[in-house]
Amino acid sequence: MATGGSETPVLLLGCLLLFLVNSVASQDLASFNRSSFPAGFIFGTASASYQYEGAAKEGGRGPSIWDVFTHRYPGKIKDLSNGDVADDSYHRYKEDVGIMKEMGLDAYRFSISWSRLLPYGKLSGGVNEEGITYYNNLINELLSNGIQPFVTLFHWDLPQALEAEYGGFLSPNIIDDFGDYAELCYREFGDRVKHWITLNEPWSFSIGGYNLGIHAPGRCSKWIGNCSSGNSATEPYLVAHHQLLAHAAAVKVYKDKYQASQKGKIGITVVSHWMVPYSKEVSNYVAAQRALDFMFGWFMQPLTYGRYPKSMRSLLGNRLPEFAKEQSAMVKGSFDFLGLNYYTANYAANSLYSNSVNQSYFTDFHTNLMGVRNGVPIGPKSGSDWLYMYPQGIWELLLLTKKRFNNPLIYITENGMSEVNNGTLTLEEALMDNMRVEYHRRHLIFIRKAIEEGVDVRGYFAWSLLDNFEWGEGYTVRFGINYVDYKNGLKRYPKHSAIWFKKFLQRLV
Repeated sequence: MATGGSETPVLLLGCLLLFLVNSVASQDLASFNRSSFPAGFIFGTASASYQYEGAAKEGGRGPSIWDVFTHRYPGKIKDLSNGDVADDSYHRYKEDVGIMKEMGLDAYRFSISWSRLLPYGKLSGGVNEEGITYYNNLINELLSNGIQPFVTLFHWDLPQALEAEYGGFLSPNIIDDFGDYAELCYREFGDRVKHWITLNEPWSFSIGGYNLGIHAPGRCSKWIGNCSSGNSATEPYLVAHHQLLAHAAAVKVYKDKYQASQKGKIGITVVSHWMVPYSKEVSNYVAAQRALDFMFGWFMQPLTYGRYPKSMRSLLGNRLPEFAKEQSAMVKGSFDFLGLNYYTANYAANSLYSNSVNQSYFTDFHTNLMGVRNGVPIGPKSGSDWLYMYPQGIWELLLLTKKRFNNPLIYITENGMSEVNNGTLTLEEALMDNMRVEYHRRHLIFIRKAIEEGVDVRGYFAWSLLDNFEWGEGYTVRFGINYVDYKNGLKRYPKHSAIWFKKFLQRLV
């Protein structure tokens, strides 16, 4: 069918506008580097103890729930692997700090292995001085190279002794033990550590470990997965509740006894996907909001206002624990900064699912979450089934946080993407991670846009410095900006993304 002559100018105008937009974008990218961000903005990379350290039975370390989970239920890990060796950063931390310095990074976010300091989880079980020495050495190495330590106290590797004694985070006993552990860290390292993060992604710990059973300690309802015990209708909410109370207790100890003299800041890291309504139907917009309440608001509402979201309270009833008045007051406002992890977005569609027997977290908010709509992905797909590139989502999430949660001081404590660990690639091919370069660049552009619109973002940590043990995915995917050769002595090589970051930080991009 021929097009009418009157349409031709419109098409030409559209093409011209598209050219101009792309041209502006290209010019913007050409000059986009660290100077595009406010003075003092921090650039770093992130890691976690079980994913990096290895040395599982060295240096006096006690077992964590992840040691038990990977060895007792190896089938839960895609490639039957574990973190016994991981990246061996326990022995190679100086080499890894050298990589950070070479790249020009400002900061390094790492977590402390609770059972490396307290093998039995409690002060009464004895402090492992070798563990204290290791983290002192790591912190001192970072500082001597001009890199700020951002320290996470709990990144999911709970001491197995506490799990065996009273069920870990299922019990309120965890609150005092976590407070004691936190105080030990402040006392030993707080003279040099100026940024503390109590918990990493309490949502992920609750859902992976107690709703789906795919993470340690591997609990879920039998109708959901191959779990020996658990209750997906109640345990995720109880565990999240105790995490918030443990966080608040650790913050109180810091503020009451250490902050004035050590002059540091303390916060918590939460995670959320962005939720895009599946269609323009009002019910899908409401569903997207519910999904955000159950992932982001679940933690941000208590931290900001001292209570859970209204949608959670109405849908869950007595399955959602309640804060006592003094607990609410302690949780409310219990952070100097917010760590925010963002990776991807989902389409959210209203679901009429209702089943009073088979209840679980993912049925509770009556929303179907999808990465694909009408056969089209929400964005380019990574090496992980759940992760699509949707950089606009980080901007949307930051604006929502500013508007709804009193514009807190924010660090983006994780952002990154995976690629499949393809053993058939040559080393040269494996280092060509151009999609990751695009991922980070586009997310940083949207973060800058959010800053220009008044969101108080102070730093960005790429996940991750190195390829590592990726929990249930084992070593089948790679998130690092530096390649780890697992077959040849764990040698590290910079990927294109590491080279891009170095140029970005030197303002050469």
